[in-house]
Amino acid sequence: MLAKLSGRPVPRRRALAVAAAAVTLLGAGPPTAIADTDGDRHPGLSRFYDQKVTWQPCEGEGMPDDLECGKVAVPLDYAHPGAGSLDLALARYRATGDKRGSVLLNFGGPGGPGVAGLAYGGKEFMGLTDGYDVVSFDPRGVGRSAPVSCGEGEEDALAALDNTPADASDPRVLLERLKDAAAACAEHSGPVLPHIGTVNAARDMDVMRAALGDDKLNYLGFSYGTRLGAVYAAQFPDRVGRLVMDGVDTLTEPLAEQGVVGARGQQRALEYFVGWCADDIACPFGQDPRRAREEVVRLVRSLDEDPVATDFGDWFTGQDLVGALGQGLYSKELWPSLERALAQLVEHGDTSGVMAFATGGLGLPFRGPGGGAGPAGKPENAGQPTHAEDVPLDNLPAALMAINCADDPDRPTAAQVTADLKRLRAVYEKASPVFGRYRLTQVLMCYGRPEGTDYIRDEVKDLDTPRMLLVGTRGDPATPYRWTVETAKRLGSSAVVLDNRAEGHTGYGSSKCVHRKVDDFLLYGSLPPSGSSCGADEDG
Repeated sequence: MLAKLSGRPVPRRRALAVAAAAVTLLGAGPPTAIADTDGDRHPGLSRFYDQKVTWQPCEGEGMPDDLECGKVAVPLDYAHPGAGSLDLALARYRATGDKRGSVLLNFGGPGGPGVAGLAYGGKEFMGLTDGYDVVSFDPRGVGRSAPVSCGEGEEDALAALDNTPADASDPRVLLERLKDAAAACAEHSGPVLPHIGTVNAARDMDVMRAALGDDKLNYLGFSYGTRLGAVYAAQFPDRVGRLVMDGVDTLTEPLAEQGVVGARGQQRALEYFVGWCADDIACPFGQDPRRAREEVVRLVRSLDEDPVATDFGDWFTGQDLVGALGQGLYSKELWPSLERALAQLVEHGDTSGVMAFATGGLGLPFRGPGGGAGPAGKPENAGQPTHAEDVPLDNLPAALMAINCADDPDRPTAAQVTADLKRLRAVYEKASPVFGRYRLTQVLMCYGRPEGTDYIRDEVKDLDTPRMLLVGTRGDPATPYRWTVETAKRLGSSAVVLDNRAEGHTGYGSSKCVHRKVDDFLLYGSLPPSGSSCGADEDG
């Protein structure tokens, strides 16, 4: 899930779609990045650790004047650092006070581009510039950093799921479509796909730390970004500086269970939004909340049956709308914009507003091959970051699926899919008539992919690091508070929990109390006692 930190559409965790690569996916093995996490001591990695970032004004419409952009080269494959490299896109706001280094931000997802997130939500972090350069990045496979894509693979799998009877005892067509979807992701993504995932992304962050000139990593991660932070801490415990996790992700629950939690939380958020919308005469679904909820379901089904043409040569489907809704629901700050976008769609057939949500505020791009790896050799000769307008339209969901599958060692067999499909459909439909299908396909889309790593589930625990701050929000619809408690217990005595007794996904952008305590820790090293809390209306 992605944290909402601004009043513009910033990416959030969305379910579905698979990504693909120009390399052969089905024959690839699990990620190989775990070996030799001693980073800069590996002779093949020294050229990556010795680089420095060259900053320049960010290009692109709507980019703030004071936002600077750069790039960092990382190995395509850490087990074979001479086999190719990737350029990862970075952005920063420079420190205005006495600089003590950099603080690296990840807004979640997985699949959320940090450059766009910092451009649109940077005002939330200006207090941190008193002591830091505030930096974010597009992880490998995401945004401008060799973006992955699935082409039409997701749509084909969704259609197959729809055409498979609920009581089917032999869903062979669905299984074949799922295999085809995995192959489509392999066809469209470029060589990064077999090397995507949180284990490698955490190693990339250590290269960034060195390139930024920091001895320790100072980090603020939201939602999925907490998983990334925890994996970094497990791989590089002696390089952990001041590390904060807000909206703590699970490290142990299988994707099938995570999907139900996500569908249920999104349905609750949708019902709150529709009730709010119905109080406004401009609500495109009318003024009766119950009928408005029914109208949303009808609109999704109508667009699935009869998609609307966009100005970019694509079709906008009901599942595209579900993805856009998922982007806009986790924060009330986005609701007015979401209402206007839906009104444009319902009243004029104009998809531009909802597509802005679906793409996370990026420039509306084409469906096509993603960026690949640069040639082996000096980092400065690696391929340039992808231009924003060339990021595939489905990159957010494609990256989400690719990363989640890479992080999860479980792979359902054909027999398991056949045996569980009827039950899973019922569970997901009960969780959400709008998001259930989308979330279920997310789970099924790992079928036909290589087995993911077991490193996160088995090794990210009992950490020997400096103390880390974990923020959990009681009414979080995306990352339930119990995940904060469970993850803190798993990480060990280094984990300090801050209990945010409020509603919404993450706390930093909505609670003044949480915001102050996080900033106090990052800037001054001042930690609240573990188990302390922020009240729903507390200013700190």
